[in-house]
Amino acid sequence: MDRTVKKIFWILFLLNLLNYIDRQVLYAVFPLLKAELGFTDGQLGALASAFMGVYMCYAPVVGYFAARTARRYWIGASALVWSGATLACAVVKNYTALLTARCVIGAGEGGFTTLAQPFLAEHFPKEKRATVLSLFGLALPVGAAIGYMLGGVIGAKWGWRAAFGWVGWPGIILAVLAVKWLREPARTEAKEQPGWAEYQKLFYNKPFLWICLAHAMVTFMMGGLSAWMPTYLNRYLGFDVAYAGAVFGVLVVGCGAVGRYVGGRWADAAARQDGNGYYRVIGRGILGACLCGMLCVWSTQPSVAVVLMGAALICLFIPLGPIAASIVAVTDERVRAMAFAANIFIIHLLGDALSP
Repeated sequence: MDRTVKKIFWILFLLNLLNYIDRQVLYAVFPLLKAELGFTDGQLGALASAFMGVYMCYAPVVGYFAARTARRYWIGASALVWSGATLACAVVKNYTALLTARCVIGAGEGGFTTLAQPFLAEHFPKEKRATVLSLFGLALPVGAAIGYMLGGVIGAKWGWRAAFGWVGWPGIILAVLAVKWLREPARTEAKEQPGWAEYQKLFYNKPFLWICLAHAMVTFMMGGLSAWMPTYLNRYLGFDVAYAGAVFGVLVVGCGAVGRYVGGRWADAAARQDGNGYYRVIGRGILGACLCGMLCVWSTQPSVAVVLMGAALICLFIPLGPIAASIVAVTDERVRAMAFAANIFIIHLLGDALSP
């Protein structure tokens, strides 16, 4: 990996880390928002739903326009938008303002997520893409955990406004660096620009469609587990609330990192053997997650249940790198941003918008 490509990887990785930190910090300060501003549980839940609705609906829009222009500007602008909106959360006076800010964060993060993975993948040869995208995806479990931790610690000491303020400003700096340092990968000149009809054509690309449906299954399981597993540990296995949250948080970070790394290396090795290597790893990861998850909820022994849940999470994170690499493999470069945008819309519509 040459110096320029390393710089590109780390800029995008750090932006992805902030993406999940800024997304999750809200949930850590829910009790503080409820106490100070009197928001109901329904209003707090709507903040999460509004974010996800804008996130998944905006992705196809930015995918279309970014396919026609330099993507580094879109990546930098997206980071600037979500970071500025996170800072705006620190000064809101009412629920409408906070809801609006969360919607803007959804647009910024939806734009970044749509573009970052194909942009990064195109800087690497095919035989390394699954590993690179898995390492890039480590930002998900790590960033989510940092978001919960920073939100809780800063919010408890200095208030919820300070929590948004502290996590918002680093994205402004990285947005500027992204525009300055990111370089477009070498691409084949397209004879014509992709139009909106390309989204419809993607649904006739059978490998792409099955990849999206597999990804939706993974997202469905992750959404349900994230929402309810701490409550399950409390209600059925007797963990107190704080301990249940801590146990699940450690499992997500540790097992997520292991699953991401193993999935990327395994998929690249399998892909070197034949063209179906990515798909075998995706399928086996999902089957392992289903089996270990079922055994977990059937177990009445807390220690056994926790071990099985850890195994299920490892299996659940294994497919994520191969899924991203396989989308790159089965789509043309001129519509690749649109393909990732369509994937984002499908996985959230059929996945974590429903499963909790």
